[in-house]
Formats: sequence, structure tokens, C-alpha cells
Amino acid sequence: VVVHGFEHATKCKSEAWKHRKTVLKQFLTDFTSETSMSLALYTVLHKPIRDHIEQYILLLTKLNEVLKEGSEKDVVTSAIKEYVKLESFISQVLDEACFTKSLWKSLSYKFTDMLCVPERRLLEDSKNLPISASTNRSDRILLFDDVLVLLQGNSFQSFDLKLVWVDDNCREQSAPGPYGLSIITPEETFFLSAKDPQMKAVWQWKLNQAVRQALNGKRDFPLWGKTGEGTEPSTCRFFTYVFRLESKFKSASYEGEWHWGKPHGKGTLKWRDGRNHVGDFKEGLEHGFGICLVPRRSEDRYDCYKCHWYEGKMRGYGICEYGNDMVYKGYFKDNVRQGFGVLENLAAEHPFKYTGQWENDKKNGYGVWEDKNRGERYIGTWLDDHRHGQGIVVTQSGVCYQRTFHADKMVGSGILLLEDDSVYEGNFTEDLTFVGKGKLSFANGFILEGTFTNKSGQGLQTHGILNTSNEQLDDRITKAQLGLNEFPVEKRWKGIYDQFLEFIHSGCKEETEESFTGFHIQTSKELRKSQEYLFCQRGTEDVSWKIEDILEELVQHQGLESLQSYLEKALKSSLHPLGKLLKALTIAFQATYSGIGANRHLLTMAQEEVKYYAKKIWEFYQGLLHLALEQKGQLPAKCVDGDTSDQKACSVVLPLILPCFYPELFMLYMLYHEREDDLYCQGIVDLSLFPDIKLLEFLDVQKHLWPLKDLTLTTNQRRSLIKDKCFLSATECLQKLITTVDPREKLVILQKTYEEIESTVSRVVEKDYKLPMDDLLPLLMYVVSRAKIQHLGAEIHLIRDLMDPTNQGGLYDFLLTALEVRKCFQQLQ
Repeated sequence: VVVHGFEHATKCKSEAWKHRKTVLKQFLTDFTSETSMSLALYTVLHKPIRDHIEQYILLLTKLNEVLKEGSEKDVVTSAIKEYVKLESFISQVLDEACFTKSLWKSLSYKFTDMLCVPERRLLEDSKNLPISASTNRSDRILLFDDVLVLLQGNSFQSFDLKLVWVDDNCREQSAPGPYGLSIITPEETFFLSAKDPQMKAVWQWKLNQAVRQALNGKRDFPLWGKTGEGTEPSTCRFFTYVFRLESKFKSASYEGEWHWGKPHGKGTLKWRDGRNHVGDFKEGLEHGFGICLVPRRSEDRYDCYKCHWYEGKMRGYGICEYGNDMVYKGYFKDNVRQGFGVLENLAAEHPFKYTGQWENDKKNGYGVWEDKNRGERYIGTWLDDHRHGQGIVVTQSGVCYQRTFHADKMVGSGILLLEDDSVYEGNFTEDLTFVGKGKLSFANGFILEGTFTNKSGQGLQTHGILNTSNEQLDDRITKAQLGLNEFPVEKRWKGIYDQFLEFIHSGCKEETEESFTGFHIQTSKELRKSQEYLFCQRGTEDVSWKIEDILEELVQHQGLESLQSYLEKALKSSLHPLGKLLKALTIAFQATYSGIGANRHLLTMAQEEVKYYAKKIWEFYQGLLHLALEQKGQLPAKCVDGDTSDQKACSVVLPLILPCFYPELFMLYMLYHEREDDLYCQGIVDLSLFPDIKLLEFLDVQKHLWPLKDLTLTTNQRRSLIKDKCFLSATECLQKLITTVDPREKLVILQKTYEEIESTVSRVVEKDYKLPMDDLLPLLMYVVSRAKIQHLGAEIHLIRDLMDPTNQGGLYDFLLTALEVRKCFQQLQ
């Protein structure tokens, strides 16, 4: 079949020549066998078309002469110009071809074999137009329409014109004299030196034209002259290149945007070993957001870094998904984990999670480690990936202890808080066995102090003194609060605050925003989306959170009411720096106090932390405001009302951020006040059996204050049996206490409850009646017992601990005190 195919093609070709033999003979009438082949080809292929164009020009010129001024004359004139250009173009192309042909004849066979390509044309030769390269690196310079070639002895170097930049501003010390040109290529820069300015100008023009034509993929028309296009090629280009010389990119293929010989903009790097990097580049280095895949040698898996880069190194927030099923979400610096970060092992064999500080790729500083297999959480300090220094261990069973660690080993004595309220102070092992000297305080108040031993098969033995004089255990022991002195709140989560502080100090540049403040993004998909969001349309929210708009709005919302409304929106948004900070703090808080960490001995630690968060958020707000005012050339306003930063944080920020931490925080309050609330609940159950009149009588409420009119009777009912009718509006009001998390709102509910009680009493006595404390307490007890709020103790203490300090001593404080007094009384009942 193939042979027949070739025969058919040959036959067709032969037929073509036979059919046109007559025409060919006409062309070759003047030729003999002695005539040169090149002359014959010129006569057959070039001369007819050139004569044809010449005839058109003559014809159009004659036509132009007889036409009157007007549109037809203009059309003919422009047509003549185009034909003249075409005539010049043909002439120039032929000259180029002759120039190139003579070069191939003059070069050695080795060079011709490697450089000679049928479509390649020589544009300039340093033998024809003298110019020399720096450091005598070449004997001859050849400019072709696609490459620049430097010949040196028996070797040569060629540079693709699409990746050649010509710079007239040779500022480098190594640059030649005043008539030099800098030639910039992806991996090297060299200089061309001319003897005079004219020579330099010609070479510069020809180099720029050649580069531009190579980039455009078409020649100028004509090749040179006034009608040529602009001489300057674009400095920004898109191209693929494989790096050859020794560098961090050696053997890598780069496809993407270039600027002055360096990767700059969006691009993709691929190495032969499987590594690749997709992202932003600046002046030849990874800079901005990028995704890097690194193959693991031992297995067919990859480590995937989705991170921000700075001058070729990972820096700022990123997510790394390791090939061994571990995921790191946190900050990097100089290619290592540095600052705040979360490392989680998702593998089934040994799942764990570390949330805390990193230094030089290791766990260093304050951090929380959760071992999901053992059901334990360690809260404390680290050194070089080991627990080191003070630490608290909380277990799933409710046991927790505080010890000093040295390279993961427990040293010295500690305090062990058991789930039955027993407290052991002394030395103990990792499996919580008492050893050596110690003191064991029992829940019933007995204290055993002595030396403890634990021999296999014999159980726990002790030699010491049992003190039975105490009848009840001290609250200071059963409710001991851990970690307060060991982990000052200022030293916790420093890695989060440092990033936000650095963002403000750097001037809040939008391109670095996600690098510093990106921790709110917890999945790879969201991380990629957030980058697209930065460069594309900014979200669907009705508020613009672009950093320049944020700074502008901060200046406009400085009044208290306006500020509260603004901060509420900002803290709820995942696009505002303050909202991002709150999200990062929420993650840290949950890592410490949710789940296993819900232990009553950590309540004060958690409460301190939430208050400190409010303080830091207020500080960052102030930092942003100062920056905004500075940019406008204004000075920050002085605080008129005399409030300190702490007071502002407590009154303005704390109520806004509390909902984020409320579930974990209230759980700690419930656990801390569990015993009192259980007693209180039992009292409530007992009192709920009483009808209204009996309960009012039992609580010593004065009879003239009883709202008997509310006890409407139905058939077969006796007034003395009716329940849940008296002070119903006050009871329903108080029940709303559990529907809100804001201490301010809880206090308002207490005030409204008090007002409802007074209103009911005023209706009964038929005049305005201000309740004295003696009358208020029993009435309040009645309303509370009917409201049946399950964890009232926890609610009261949460309000007391987190309310605005300015409310102390006022009506709110009075109502809270009345409620606390009532609660103590209820326990006595």
C-alpha cells in the first residue's frame, strides 16, 4: 500500500510538470545548459512577480494623475503606497536571503549544520556592523530573526529572542563604555559595546525590532523604514523556559509571566523529580501565594504546601497537607513552621492535635496537645518538640494534674485533682500511682499525710497520719484553679497577636493581609478561594472590607454608639482583620477548653483569657484607627470620659466577642458550681410542689402583697390549690435569662423582672410601691423558684465575673446581690 502510495504521488508530480511544460519553456527561452541555476530560478520565480507589481504601480500612478481631488484619488494614493511598500518588502526580503546565504557559505560546516534552518534569516552580523561582547566572550555576534548567537572559537551560544531584553541603561559597574547595551536573558546578563553612538543606535534598533517581531510572530511591513511599527518590545511576556545553570531552579521548567529576564507574575515551575510550584513570582523568586508539591522519597505520596511566600521562602500563613496524613495550619518563616500553628494527625493509628507556638519547625513555647487515643490533653510549655516546664494534664475521666516536665518526663512533686473531689499533693507516676511523700485530702474533709508505696499485688500502702478533725473539705482545694501563675495570660497565644501586630506595623498592605491574618481559613479550598477573592470581585457582603475602605470607615465611626455597631459587624465578618483575629482566638480557646478540656479547675484560666482577648482586640482596633488617622494626617483624639483601655475593652468589646466563647465558658461555670446548683435544683423541686398561696406563706411574703386577684378560679377549683399564676409576668421575664449570652442583656432581664414584681405589687396595693429589701427578697425567691432556671449559680457568677465594671454599686449590682443572697438562703432551706 505504501509503495503504491509513493508511486501515485510520483506520477501526479510528473504529470504536473508535463502539463506545464509549455509555460516553463516560455520562461526558459533565453537559457542554455550553461546558464546558472540561481539565475534561472530568479527569472522564473522572482522577476515575473516584481514586474507584475511594477506594472501595477505605473498603472495606478497614471490613474492617479487623471483623477480629480476626492475620495477616489485618496483610495488610489493609499493603494500606490501599499504597492511601493510591497516592492520594498520583496527587495528587502531578497537582500536578507542573500545576506543569510553568504553567511552559510562563510561559516564552518559544524556551525552551519547546527544553525542552518531554511526559514531562518540573518538580520545583522558584527563583521558587517562592528560590536563586541563583554569580557571577550565572543569573536562574532549574529542576530537572526529568532535567536541571538555568540560565536567563540569552535563553540557558540544562542539565546531565544522571545526571552531577550535589551536595556540601554547600563548602570552596573561591569558595564562597558558609554556606547554599551545590556542584554538580559533568563540565566545570564552580558554587555555589547559599540565604538560610536550611531553603531549603538543601529544595533539597539535592530535588536528591539527582532525581539518584537519574534514576540508578535510576524515581520514588519516593510522590514525597515519609517512605516515600521514601534521599536520597543513589551517587557512583560509569557513563555516556557528550562533552567540549565546551577541555581535553585536548575533543571526546572518554568511556564508563565516574565519581566526583564526573570519570572514575575503568575507561573508554574516543574522539576524532573516531581516537585512543582504554582503561584506568584516577583523578580525571579516565589513571592505571594503559591502551591508547592514535594514528593516523599520513600512512598508514592506528596507533601502539599499552600502558603504565602516572601522572596523565595515560605513566610506567613499556610496549610501543609503532608503525605503521612498530617495537616499543619499555621504560620511559616524562612521555609519552617514559626509562630502560631495547629498540627493534626488524621491517621487512625495515633490521632493527635497540637495547637500552639512553633519555633524553627519545632513545638516551642505555650501549646495544647490532645492525645485522642489516651483521652488526654496537655496544656503547658514545650521545648524542641518535648513537654518541658510547667504543664497541666486533663483526662477524659475528669482527673487533672499539674506537674513540672523535663524532656517529656515528669519531675518533682505536683497536684493531682481526682474526680471524687479528693486532692493529692506530692509525687506520682504517669499512670497516676502515688509514690513517696504526699498529702491526700478526701472529699469528707479527712487528710492523710505520709509516705506512699505501691507494690505489685499488694495495692497502695501508706505510712503516715490520718487527720479526721475537719468535717468538710475546703473549697479552695476542691475548686482549686490551675495554671494561673504558671501561664500568665499575656504569654498565651503570643504567636497570634504577633502576626496581627506585624500587619499593622507594616502599614496594612492589602497584598500581605492574608499572609499575616489568614488563620481564619481552615481548609485548602477556602485558602485558594480567599486568594481569588483578593484579586477578583470582593465577596457578596453589603459592606466592603477592602483594607483602604476599612481604614476610611474606622475614622467615621468613632462615637460610642456608632463604634459599637461598627465593631459588631467587623467582628462577625471573616473578611475584616478584627473578625479574622477573633476567629483565630476562638480556635485556640476551643482547642484548650472544649471536650476533654471542660474541667472546673480551668475556669479562672479560661475567664482570664476571654477578658484578655477583649483587651487585645481593643488594642488592635486602636492600632488600626491610629494608622487610619496617620494616613489622613490627623492626630488620634484623646479619651474624654477617662476610661482606661481595659474598661473600654470590658464595656465595648467583651459583650461582642462573648458569644464565640460562651458554650465552652458556660460549661466550665456549670461544672464549677455543679454541687451548689444540684442542691438548689433539689430545693426548686421541693418548692414546686407548693401551690401559690402556700409558697407565698412559706416564704414569708407579707399578705397585703399577695396578688390574689390573679388566682382566677375554674369549676371545682379551690384558690388554695392554684399554682404558677402569681407574678406570672415576672417569672416569664426571668426565664429569658438563659436565652442570651451577653451579661449586659442578662442584667437588663433582671431589672425587668424586678420592675415586673414592683408593677404587680403596685397593682395589688393600688398605688406606686417601691419595694424595700426585706419585701423584695422573699418575692424574688418566689419568682426564682417558679422560673425553675436549672443552672442559676453558674448564670449569676458568669454575670458577676464578666459584667461591665461600671455597673458595680448600681441597681444591677443590687439585684445581683439580692439574687445571690436568695440563692444562699435556698441552700439553707
